[in-house]
Amino acid sequence: MKTAPRKTADLSAQIAHAIRDAIVSGELIVDARLPSEAELSEQFQVSRPTVREALKRLAAQSLIRTQRGATGGAFVNRLSFEDAYSQQITTSTLLLSMNAVSFDTACEARYALERACAPLSAQRRTADQLATMRAEIFRQAQPGLTDEAFCASDVTFHRALVDGADNPVLSYQLAGAVEAMQPLMNMITFTARSREEIIAMHTRIADALEARDADIVDTALVDLEHYTQQLAHDVAERKRKPA
Repeated sequence: MKTAPRKTADLSAQIAHAIRDAIVSGELIVDARLPSEAELSEQFQVSRPTVREALKRLAAQSLIRTQRGATGGAFVNRLSFEDAYSQQITTSTLLLSMNAVSFDTACEARYALERACAPLSAQRRTADQLATMRAEIFRQAQPGLTDEAFCASDVTFHRALVDGADNPVLSYQLAGAVEAMQPLMNMITFTARSREEIIAMHTRIADALEARDADIVDTALVDLEHYTQQLAHDVAERKRKPA
């Protein structure tokens, strides 16, 4: 672990980056104990509060954990995909909102990724995941359900479809697509969409998954993508027309 920090404000960030690189490279393995604050302070030639701040940054990323007591200290954590979901969602949300990604581009990516899960989900989905999807379809049909609640239910439905693939790498990659792209797309299209049509397509997907028919799941997702894109175009067209 080496670093040559130049700016005082960047010291803790640079030290955290150096330790993270050591973890990624395998220099520091899972459950390995990091040097003490005093040792790190000497190694990086910085104050102990600066080291402490660097360790807080790493803990916030779930890369390390701290333990108290005689055998305590900072240890390399075993990072799970579930722990990384929130970071993936945050990053995806920022990328979409700050980089002027077009609706069509986001929609294309989101459904291309989800369709990749369809064959696996048709084979591996569990009864609990099907039950979650059915429960969300029932919820979406309830009178008086707010737009916000409908959007949240929509995300939960598609999250169950993705998790049905039983592939943590795919689930991690799709965390941003479903839980970042989906809400943003919902915000644009909710005023124009028909809940009945969404529910009908969700029902087709759930029925096909129950029958383990990957082709119908794929077709239903294609239809849902086209419907979503058309909604966005309709909304944009209305905004262009004078009141």
